[in-house]
Amino acid sequence: MGVPAANRDGESPRSPEAKLGMHVEDLWDIQEPQLSPTEKLNACFESVPVSDFPTAPSNQVIEIKSDTSLGQAVKILAEHKILSAPVVDVDAPEDASWIDRYIGVVEFAGIVVWILHQSEPPSPRSPSTPTSPSSATAIAAAANGLKGLDLAGLLENGSDFAAATSGNFFEALTSSEFYKNTQVRDISGSFRWAPFLALQKDNTFLTMLLLLSKYKMKSVPVVDLGEGKIDNIITQAAVIHMLAECAGLQWFESWGTKKLSELGLPLMTADRIVKVYEDEPVLQAFKLMRRKKVGGVPVIESGGSKAVGNISLRDVQFLLTAPEIYHDYRSITAKNFLTAVRSHLEKQHEVYPLLSTMVTCKRDDTIKDLILKLDSEKIHRVYSVDDNGNLEGVITLRDIISRLVHEPRGYFGDFFDGVLPLPQSTRV
Repeated sequence: MGVPAANRDGESPRSPEAKLGMHVEDLWDIQEPQLSPTEKLNACFESVPVSDFPTAPSNQVIEIKSDTSLGQAVKILAEHKILSAPVVDVDAPEDASWIDRYIGVVEFAGIVVWILHQSEPPSPRSPSTPTSPSSATAIAAAANGLKGLDLAGLLENGSDFAAATSGNFFEALTSSEFYKNTQVRDISGSFRWAPFLALQKDNTFLTMLLLLSKYKMKSVPVVDLGEGKIDNIITQAAVIHMLAECAGLQWFESWGTKKLSELGLPLMTADRIVKVYEDEPVLQAFKLMRRKKVGGVPVIESGGSKAVGNISLRDVQFLLTAPEIYHDYRSITAKNFLTAVRSHLEKQHEVYPLLSTMVTCKRDDTIKDLILKLDSEKIHRVYSVDDNGNLEGVITLRDIISRLVHEPRGYFGDFFDGVLPLPQSTRV
């Protein structure tokens, strides 16, 4: 059971998130009685500006300069335990607007694509022209998810895929002049919106929640138009933490006590789970994540259906920040990757989500149980299993937020015009 946001004696809420939850409670109490619980929640969140959302810790609102090396950027993201960071154009004037100040976002997803570009074999259809660091334009395009590129054909280095996943591949890559000379701007210059989609302070919670769920954004920057800078960054994880802090409030309990199965969770069932087997190359896991547009994959035991670990996009950091830990492996399989990283973290006395243990749930758990578990474990997905431990599905932070609100018809209007492609199921 969660701890109520405020006790019955009327003491102040224990956190900014709980205080926000109390404000939503006040709005909930004055909604029209004929509204359904979902309609009430929509109305409540449409009445709260994103400026009311608690400011992220200073160590998570990080900006990276465009001339920062890729290696240093990976270290910054890893040290601050964040998935992405806006990139500031070092050539922008001091009084630049936010649109001119930022050139895009560097994220682990883009870094994964860059690594895949370096490791894939040459395409037989491509001309035999050596690739040099001057191919930054092609790398930038690949790293930012542009479609239709033959990544294999962009690199002509004479290596094959097996060699690329050998134990010393990443030591060679990270010690190369090419890696050291690659800058953040080389992989973040052409994102799918320019420079990224951001909210203004007077946009509403409902807008923010829909962007983080239906529109698949993992984080939403909030800009201060006057300062021309980012004022806050709201992540999916921050929303889940807010919900956990609201346990005990009527509006939360009316929704949170429902079973996962009642809310149609998991959305992704066993037959649709993107997974990798433990004896497959670890780069196959990252390849699948890129191709299927997912943030993580379970590692399945060979010849079975039970998960023995999880690899997420942010785990790519361990290929670049500690390449020496794979030196003794003939090839870096998914199993070898998990073993090496777990051993590395133990020596460093670090606790890292999901690599240490698999976090699971059951379909008859409540959404409240799941939120409290995700928040306490600081993880982004949990696997639904049956009584025998076999995978039944996966539930992500996005899935949970998507069950909290719905998009009214025509809600966004021209909000997205020119900034990003709409999902096929949109009603905008």
